[in-house]
Amino acid sequence: MPDARTHQTDVLIIGWGLAGLVAAREALLQRRRVTIIDQEPLTNLGGQAWWSFGGLFFIDSPEQRRMGIKDSLELARQDWMGTAGFDRAEDRWPRAWAEAYLQFAAGEKRSWLRSLGVGFFPVIGWAERGGYGALGPGNSVPRFHITWGTGPGIVAPFDAAIQSGEDDGLVTILPRHKVTELVVTNGAVTGARGDILLDSDAERGVATNRDVVGQFEIAAGATVVASGGIGGNHDLVRQHWPASLGTAPQHMITGVPAYVDGSMNAVSAAAGANHINADRMWHYVEGIQNWKPVWPSHGIRILPGPSSLWLDATGKRLPTPLYPGFDTLGTLAHLRTTGHDHSWFVLSQAILEKEFALSGSEQNPDLTGKDVGLLLKSRLAKGATGPVQAFLDNGADFVVEPTLERLVAGMQALPGGDALNAQRVIAEVEARDREMANDFTKDSQIAMLRSARAYRGDKLIRTASPHRLQDPAAGPMIAVKLHVLTPKSLGGIETDLNGQALSADGTPIAGLFAAGEASGFGGGGVHGYRALEGTFVGGCLFSGRQAGRQAAADTR
Repeated sequence: MPDARTHQTDVLIIGWGLAGLVAAREALLQRRRVTIIDQEPLTNLGGQAWWSFGGLFFIDSPEQRRMGIKDSLELARQDWMGTAGFDRAEDRWPRAWAEAYLQFAAGEKRSWLRSLGVGFFPVIGWAERGGYGALGPGNSVPRFHITWGTGPGIVAPFDAAIQSGEDDGLVTILPRHKVTELVVTNGAVTGARGDILLDSDAERGVATNRDVVGQFEIAAGATVVASGGIGGNHDLVRQHWPASLGTAPQHMITGVPAYVDGSMNAVSAAAGANHINADRMWHYVEGIQNWKPVWPSHGIRILPGPSSLWLDATGKRLPTPLYPGFDTLGTLAHLRTTGHDHSWFVLSQAILEKEFALSGSEQNPDLTGKDVGLLLKSRLAKGATGPVQAFLDNGADFVVEPTLERLVAGMQALPGGDALNAQRVIAEVEARDREMANDFTKDSQIAMLRSARAYRGDKLIRTASPHRLQDPAAGPMIAVKLHVLTPKSLGGIETDLNGQALSADGTPIAGLFAAGEASGFGGGGVHGYRALEGTFVGGCLFSGRQAGRQAAADTR
C-alpha cells in the first residue's frame, strides 16, 4: 500500500476552477489557511473558465446604456423567471439564489470586478433572444458582456490572489489529488481523503492518467466542493438525460475537458449532500468538431448571428422561433424529435464573415490577448476571423460551393448526409430568397433580421445586411453540419444562500459547502430549466464568493 500523506487546513477547496479560486480568495481575505486540491496537473488551474469566452450577465450596465439599451432589474427578473420555469418543490433554494444573483448582477458585480482589474468589451451581445412573448424565455435586451481577456482575463485576478497567498504561506496547492471520500465526524464534514495520482506533464486540457501512487488525508475546518459538472462524461449525461428531451443522442461532441467527469457527485452524496435537478442540463446544438482537438471528441460552439437558415437533418426548416441564437433548449427539444443527432446551417460567405464567432478563449486571440490592432483587423475588416477561416479551411463539418445544387451534393456526401432531401433543401432556400424582394415579408426570421439591425451592436458586428443566400455578390454558399455539444449541467448540490450544503431533509451539513457548477451555479440549480447566457461564469463568481466567505467565517 502506498504511503499516506496528511495535511491540516482551515478551508479545503476541492477543485481549482473559477468558483474554487474565488472561494479561496474570500477565505484568504479573512486570513484563513487554504488548501486547494485538484485531480489534474497545475497546468489546468482555472478549470473550464480559462477556456471560456468570458461572457458576463449585467443589468443596466454603463456599457448597455452607451449602446442605447434600456435595462432594469424588473425586466431582468421577468426574463430570468420566464426562462427558468421553476416548478418543483426543490426549487425553493434555486429560486432564492436567482433573486440574489439578479440583485448582484444589477448591483456590485460590475464594480467588484472592475476593482479587480477586469474590463469589458464595449459591444454587448444579444444571446438567447427568445421569441415567445414578454413572459416567455429569453433576454428582452442584449446583456452578454464579453470580458476583455475572455476566460483567462476573468481567472487572472483570482489566480494572482492565490499566488500571493502561496507566497505568504497561507495557501497550499496540491495537484493530482483525487478525492474519493469526504470525512464525516459526528455528522460534520471535517476534511477529505483520496488518491494521489502519478504526475503528468500534459498540457492544459489534455486527458491525463489515473495511476494511483499514494493516498492522502486532509483535515479541514470547512470544505468547499467546487469540482464542476458532468459535461466530459457522456455516460452520466445519458444517465440523467431529461425525459422531456426524448432520447439522448447516440453521437455528441464535448465542450469541456475529460476531467469534467462528475466524480465528486457520488462522493458528496455519500457524505449526505442532497443533489437536485440532475435532469436539468444545458447542451448546445451549434457544435462543430474541432479540427485541432485538445481533449477527446473536442467540440467548439458556433456563436451565430441570427441570419443562417436552420434545417434539420432531412432538410426541413426549423419552426418559429427556433432561429440561431434564440432558444437553445427549445431547439434541442425539437431536434430530438427528428430522429437524427445533427442539423444544418445554410448561409452565405457574407453571413459567415459578419456573424460567425466561435466560443472559447483559444478561438478569440484578439479578445483573449487584449490586442486592439488584431481586433480591428479581424472583427471589423472584410473577411472571416482567423479562427473561423481555419475551420472553413480544415473543419470536417463545412461545405463551401458556388451553387445551391452543388452545396446540397456536398452536404449529402458528409456522414449522415444520406438523410437529406435535396428537393426540400432547394425549396426552403429558394422560398426564403423570394421573401427578400420586398421590405415587407411573412417570414418572421427575415422580419427579425431587419429589426435586429436597429440595435447598434448587431448592425456593427453581429448581423449581416439581409440578402438572398444565392446572391453571387454574397460569395459562395456554405453549409455547416451541427452536432449536440455537452458543456453544462444545471443541477447540483442543494445549498442555502451561504453556499452551505444541505441534506435531503433540508438540514445544513456542518463543514460542507458547494460552489460553481457542482452546486448548479447556486442552490442546486439557479437557472432552472434554461439559462440566459453570461450566467455560468457569473454563477461561479457569485456562488464561489458566498461559499468562500461563509466557509472562512465558520472556521473562526
